[in-house]
Amino acid sequence: MIAIMALPTIYWACSDDNEPKQVESEVISGVIEDDQTWTADKIYELAGRVIVADGVTLTIEAGTIVKGREGQGMNACALMIARGGKINAVGTSSEPIIFTSVLDNIQPGEKFGSNLDKDDRGLWGGLVILGKGLISPTTGTEAQIEGVPAGETLGLYGGAVENDNSGTLRYVSIRHGGTVLSGGSEINGLTLGGVGSGTTISDIEIFANIDDGIELFGGSVNVTNLLVSYQGDDAIDIDQAYAGTISDFIVIHGGDTDEGLEIDGPEGASNATGKFTLSDGTLIGDPTQASDVSSLADFKSAAQGDIENVVFTGYTAGKKIKIEARYSASPDCALNASSAFGKLLNDNLAFSTVQFTGFAVDVYSGTTGCTETAGNQTEAESKVTSVAATGGPSFSTFNWTITSELDLLEN
Repeated sequence: MIAIMALPTIYWACSDDNEPKQVESEVISGVIEDDQTWTADKIYELAGRVIVADGVTLTIEAGTIVKGREGQGMNACALMIARGGKINAVGTSSEPIIFTSVLDNIQPGEKFGSNLDKDDRGLWGGLVILGKGLISPTTGTEAQIEGVPAGETLGLYGGAVENDNSGTLRYVSIRHGGTVLSGGSEINGLTLGGVGSGTTISDIEIFANIDDGIELFGGSVNVTNLLVSYQGDDAIDIDQAYAGTISDFIVIHGGDTDEGLEIDGPEGASNATGKFTLSDGTLIGDPTQASDVSSLADFKSAAQGDIENVVFTGYTAGKKIKIEARYSASPDCALNASSAFGKLLNDNLAFSTVQFTGFAVDVYSGTTGCTETAGNQTEAESKVTSVAATGGPSFSTFNWTITSELDLLEN
C-alpha cells in the first residue's frame, strides 16, 4: 500500500496557566509494519486507510485521542487491524481512548469536544478488527471485509482459530464515523470480522455513526458493557453465524434510524451451527426524532441464537420485532425450516424473558410469490411473548461517555 503524504494539523490547547499552546500531532497513513505505541500527549490523525499488519501490535495508551480525516470511497479514513495483527487500546473511565473526526475540537486531556453532537455523522470512517475465527460466508472459510478492494489480502478475515486473539479494547469511545465507501455503503463504527474469543472487548461507546453501530461477521469474541447511540442504520448487526455473547448493552435508538437489532445467521456450510447470545440489554427508542422509521429488531435469513433478558422501550406504539419466514417456490410455498421463522419453531432462535409491551411480533415472507399465513403469525406470537425483564445495566455504567455528557442517556 502506498502511504498518503500529508501535513499535520496544528492543534491548540490551554496550558495550566490558561495560555494557548501548540499540541503535537502525528499523521498516520498506510500500513503499520512494526509495533507502535500511541500516547496521550499528542493527537494521532488518520490519513486514509491505516492498517496494522499481521504480527504487529498497536498499543494505545489511556486518554489518547485519534482523529480521522474526511474522505469518501477509497480515500475513506479508517483504522484496520489485519488478521494476525493486534490492538491493545486500554483506557479507563476517567481517561477513555477516543476515536473521532478531525472536525471535533476535542484536545488532549479532554473527554469531550464542544462543537459536534448526535447529528454529526459520517465525518470519518471507523475501527475495523479482523481475525482468524470461525465464520460462515457463502463459500469457503474466509472472506473479504466490506470496503477493502478485492485482492487486498490484508482485508481478509476468518479461519479456524476459535480462540484467536486480536488484542484488547476497553473504555473506548468511537464517535461521528461511518463515511461513505461506495454505492451508498458506509463503514460501521466498530466492525469485527472473524474476531476470536481470545480477544477482550468491554466498555465501548459508539456514538453518532452514520451506518451500523457495531457489526460482527462471525467469530466468537464476547462484547460486554456496550453503548450504541444515535446511529444512522442498525445499532447491533450480526452476520455469518457470530457465536459469541453481547451482554450488558444499551441502545439509544434515534427515530430516524433503522433496526435496533439486525440479526442474520450462517450463509454457507462452514460454521453453520454458530449461535449468538444477546443478554441483559435495553433498547430505547426516540420517536421525537424526524421521520421515525425505526423498528425494534429484524431477525432475518437463517438467524439462530438466544435473546435473554432484553427490554424494548420508548418506541412509537406498534413498532415490531420482525421475523423472516422463507418458503419453497410458489405455488408450493412450503416453509423452509432453516429460515429465521423455521429456527424459531425448532427453538434454535429462542426468546427468554424479553419485554416489549405495546409493540408487536411480526412474521413476514422473504420469498417472492409466497405470503406468510395467519397460522405462522399465531405460532410466532406463542414463541415470543412479552414478560417483565430487568434489561441492561445501570446508566451509571456509561457515565464516562459523550452520550451521558450530552444528557442523551435516559428513557
